[in-house]
Amino acid sequence: MNLRALMYFDELVRTKSMRAVAENLGVAPTAVSRQIESLEEHFGTPLVERNNRGIRLTAAGELLAAGAGKTLRELQHVQQLIDDMQGLQHGKVAIYANGATVANLLAPVLAEFSLKYPKLRFEVVITSAREAVDALAEAKADVVVALFAPKLPGLKVRMRSDVTYDVILSADHPAAGAKEISLEELVRMPLALPDRTFSAGQAFEAVFAKAKLKLDPVFVTGAIEVLKELVLRQAAVTLLPALSVKREIEAGLMVAVPVAGGKAVRTPMDVCVAPDRQLSFAAATLVDFIETFMRDTTSRKTSAHKGD
Repeated sequence: MNLRALMYFDELVRTKSMRAVAENLGVAPTAVSRQIESLEEHFGTPLVERNNRGIRLTAAGELLAAGAGKTLRELQHVQQLIDDMQGLQHGKVAIYANGATVANLLAPVLAEFSLKYPKLRFEVVITSAREAVDALAEAKADVVVALFAPKLPGLKVRMRSDVTYDVILSADHPAAGAKEISLEELVRMPLALPDRTFSAGQAFEAVFAKAKLKLDPVFVTGAIEVLKELVLRQAAVTLLPALSVKREIEAGLMVAVPVAGGKAVRTPMDVCVAPDRQLSFAAATLVDFIETFMRDTTSRKTSAHKGD
């Protein structure tokens, strides 16, 4: 069995078409067929069934598909480690992030990091916490950034940082100049909140229930951009981490006001890696950068609140 045959098979699993594999890899369709046939000869059983609509994996093909992708990704990882030994500071980092809130927190970090390391490339996948952890185990992900990451043996938490949700208002809102806003004041305002698919959505309910306050948002949505637009138009206020609206705050369009009495919603954000896989230069440098960025951001925010 050769590596090229495995690469062709992996692409065939993804495209379900011999012709598509040939076009994507720039080879003749007959070359693809020969490589697949060589794999079938090696394993002594058919791996694919051909029909007018393309191909379908056999049971044996499904087994090979499960391992082939991970094997190829592990080999790519080894190649990147070899490049690191030679001082080639380039490569690609696959980051799986849990939810749109985390993606909005991660975006300013990646923007700043990419300016510092322009040779590095990034793939960011937004998914559930469980799927992100599975991607780490399958070598699809180098780094996972997640809220409420499941506690699993195949997961190493490199950093845990509490994400605090402030009241986010339009800069023109009457309460924009307040030093803090109580939960009692907040429930009297038109609220736009993330839905329960967001981990924080459930945390909001718990905080308000503990204060014996009825949470009755005017708007509930899973789209961060919708929340921002409603705030900008003063149709509502929302609860988000200040970092997720950093650009709007710096532009003077929004303000972030702390929740009074230390009753702000806080959710743990974990930066996770695989415990048994050496990080490449690109991934290790990014993890260190995220840790420093989040630590500095938390320190600046704490200092600003003490100054108030």
